[in-house]
Amino acid sequence: QVQLVQSGGGLVQAGGSLTLSCLASGRTLSSYAMGWFRQAPGKEREFVAGIRWSSSNIYYSDFVKGRFSIFRDNAKKLVYLQMNSLKAEDTAVYYCAADPRGVGSARINDYAHWGQGTQVTVSS
Repeated sequence: QVQLVQSGGGLVQAGGSLTLSCLASGRTLSSYAMGWFRQAPGKEREFVAGIRWSSSNIYYSDFVKGRFSIFRDNAKKLVYLQMNSLKAEDTAVYYCAADPRGVGSARINDYAHWGQGTQVTVSS
């Protein structure tokens, strides 16, 4: 079983930066892709970014391209989401997730394991 524990998040002014972390424990994550999703109040959970095991393929939603970066440290079982130039519309609960199929795409049903979620609030 895989457990994902998130840290980071909080309140930041528009234009600021935050970094979210996700620590995996349990079985090895060898070949797993990792992703970040977010869910704003009253909205569906949406894909933010995904990364394959080797970091050879990285995917971003259009609304975060050029502002957010996803990266991972497999030795430490950590995945990060670096968020820059934050906007009020980035306010949401952010979730990390593990995809055992190793793809890391936007298909939410591919992700079998989820973190607990962390609130990111951007004030304008």
